[in-house]
Amino acid sequence: MSALISTDLVGLDEDLGATSSDVIRVLAGRVAAAGRAGSADSLADDAIAREASIGTGVPGGIAIPHARSTSVTEPTLAFSRLARTVPFGAPDGDADIVFMIAVPEGADSDHMTVLSTLARALIRDDFTAALRAARTPADVVALVDQEVSGDVAEARGTTGTAPAGATSASGTSPADGARRPQLVGVTACPTGIAHTYMAADALVAAAARLGADLQIETQGSSKVTPLDPAVIAAADAVIFAVDVDVRDQSRFAGKPVVRGPVKRGVDAPDAMVEEAMAAATDPAAPRVAGSADDASAQETRAKEGFGSSLKRWLLTGVSYMIPFVAGGGLLLALGFLLSGYEIAGNAATVLTDYSLTNLPPEGLVYFLGAAAFQIGNLSMGFLVAALAGYIAYAIADRPGIAPGFVAGAVAVFMGAGFIGGLVGGLLAGFAAYWIGRPTVPRWLRGLMPVVIIPLFASIFASGLLVLVLGGPIAALTVALTDFLNGLNGTGAVVLGVVLGLMMCVDLGGPVNKVAYSFAVAGLSAGSLTDNPAPLMIMAAVMGAGMVPPLAMALASTVLYRKGFSQVERSNGTAAWLLGASFISEGAIPFAAADPLRVIPASMVGGAVTGAISMAAGVTSQAPHGGLFVFFAIGNLGMWVVAILAGTVVSAVVLVGLKRFVRRSGESVTVEAAQAADAGAVVGQRKPVAA
Repeated sequence: MSALISTDLVGLDEDLGATSSDVIRVLAGRVAAAGRAGSADSLADDAIAREASIGTGVPGGIAIPHARSTSVTEPTLAFSRLARTVPFGAPDGDADIVFMIAVPEGADSDHMTVLSTLARALIRDDFTAALRAARTPADVVALVDQEVSGDVAEARGTTGTAPAGATSASGTSPADGARRPQLVGVTACPTGIAHTYMAADALVAAAARLGADLQIETQGSSKVTPLDPAVIAAADAVIFAVDVDVRDQSRFAGKPVVRGPVKRGVDAPDAMVEEAMAAATDPAAPRVAGSADDASAQETRAKEGFGSSLKRWLLTGVSYMIPFVAGGGLLLALGFLLSGYEIAGNAATVLTDYSLTNLPPEGLVYFLGAAAFQIGNLSMGFLVAALAGYIAYAIADRPGIAPGFVAGAVAVFMGAGFIGGLVGGLLAGFAAYWIGRPTVPRWLRGLMPVVIIPLFASIFASGLLVLVLGGPIAALTVALTDFLNGLNGTGAVVLGVVLGLMMCVDLGGPVNKVAYSFAVAGLSAGSLTDNPAPLMIMAAVMGAGMVPPLAMALASTVLYRKGFSQVERSNGTAAWLLGASFISEGAIPFAAADPLRVIPASMVGGAVTGAISMAAGVTSQAPHGGLFVFFAIGNLGMWVVAILAGTVVSAVVLVGLKRFVRRSGESVTVEAAQAADAGAVVGQRKPVAA
C-alpha cells in the first residue's frame, strides 16, 4: 500500500483564503500536482459539493473535507495548518488544522480502514496538539504514519467498542457494582470515510464519561462488523447518528431510539448519550419500527436450512417486484378507462406524434390516457428484471443486483418470462455469492463489487440462459400459456378453486404470495382479445383474496355478533374496508384467535369465488385495488356476484363452526369471554364456547 501522505502534500502556517472552498481548491491542486488526481478542478468540485451537504468542521479547530472522486487515482491525504482560520461549520468556531481526504471510487478496504483510523485520531487532543506543534512537513508525515501504522490501527481503529477499561464484560461498574445503562448505536455518513468513525469514537467516549456502556456499529467504507444480536437484545436504547439509511434496521426493532445526523454524533456526543439514557426509562420514547420477530430475523436466517433460504430469496424478489406491477397495472387500467382498449395498440404513436400543445383529434383525455398506458406499460416491463435482480440481491447482497437484472432482461429477450426470471435470479445470485467468497489480492478488492463480480456473474447466469436454458424455459412458458388459454368449463373452474384456496390458506403469507405472484407474472402478457387467461387468473386471485376479511366482517358484525368479542366486532367493522380494498391481512386478527375455524371457512369461500370468477370469464387488468378498480374489471357484475357468494359461504361456514364445533378445552361461555377480554389486544382472546 503506497504512502497516503508525503511532504509535498503538507503546508504549515499558510494563508489559503477566506473560505472553505478556497482551502479545498488549493489542497486539491496539491493532490493533482503530486500525480494522485487527474483533475484538480474535478476533485475540488466533488469535495466542495460534499462540504455543501454537511460541513466537515469538528470541535477543536479541525476540518476534514473529503470526497470520493473519479479523478483520484490513489487514496491521498493533503494537510494544511492555517495562519488564518477558516469556517468549516464546526459548532465551536473556525478551523486552523485541515486534512483533505481524497479517495478514488472503489478504494480497497485496507485503505479505507487506514483512513478511518486517521479520522478517529483527529478527535483526540494529543494528536491534534502534536500537529499544531509540528515544525516541518516531515514531522506531520511522521505523525500520520505513526498513527495509521498497523499496530496503532489494530489497537485503536477496528474494535468499535468502548475504550479499554471503561466497563467490565458484565456491564457493571467495578467501583460500585451498579448496573450501567447498556446502549448500542450505528454511525454512517454518505461517503463513509470520516464522520462515520469520528462519531463512533466520540459517542463511545461520551458514554464512558456519563457512566454508560455503548457499542457502536460503524457502517462506513471499511469493513463493517455487525453488532452481536445478543448485545442488541440486551440494550436499553439505541443511538442512530446517521445521514443514510441504517442497514438491517429491523435488528433493533422495538428499542427506544435517539436519532440525529452523524455530525451531531461528533459535535454533541454527550447530549445524544444523555438523551438515549433518558429514553431507556421513558415508556413514551420513540422506538425503532418493527416487532420482536423482525429483530430476531437476522439471527434466525443464520440457522435456516436451504429450503427456508430459498423461500426467503424468492419472496424477497416478489416483494420488490410487486410495486412495479401494482403501479404499472393501475396505470394501464387508467389508460384503458380514459382512452378505451384500443389505446394498447397506439399509445406510443400518440405520444410520439402529439403533445400537450398539439393534442390528437380525440382530445386531451385521450392523450392523457395514452400517457398513463405507456408509463404503465414501461413499468410492467421491469417485472421480470426486478424479480430476478432482487432474488440475486437476497442471495448475494448488492453485488448480485446488476447480474440479476441482466439475467431478468435476458429471460424476457429469450421469451422465458416469469420462470426464466426466477431461474436467472437464482443463477446470478449464486454466481455473485461464490465469486465474492475467495480472498483476493489487496489491489483487486476494490474492483470486486463494482467490476469483477457483476461482470463474471452476468456472464455465467445470462450466458447459461442464452446458450442452454433459455430455449427450454421459453418452450415451457409457451406450453403453460397455451394450456391456460385452452382452459374452459371444468378446467377453468378447477384452476379457480385452486387459486382461491391458495389465496386464503395463510392470509398474505408465502402460499398467498405464490398465487398472487403467479397472477401478476402473466398480467403484462394478457390481452382481452388474444390472451385473456392471465387476466381471468388475476380477477380470480383478487376476488378470492377479498373474501376472508369481508366474511369476517359479515360474521362478526351482522350474522353472529354474540359469537365474537367486542374487540373482534370492532375489527370486523374495519375489515369491511380492508376486504373491499383487497387486503387479505384484515382477517389475520380473527385467524390468530381461532385459526382452526377461521382458516377453513375462509378457504371454502375463496374456492367458491375463484371458481365462479373463472367460470364466468371475469377479467382484471389491474393487479390490486379491489372494488376501487372497478373500471379495470371485465364482466364486473359477475365478479361482484362471485365475491358476494364466497363471502356469504365463508361467513355461514364460520358461524356454523363456532356454533356447533367446540375446540378442545373450551368451557367458558361467549358472554364470559367477552367480559374477560373486553379490553384485550387483538389476537389474545381466550377460547370461548361454540
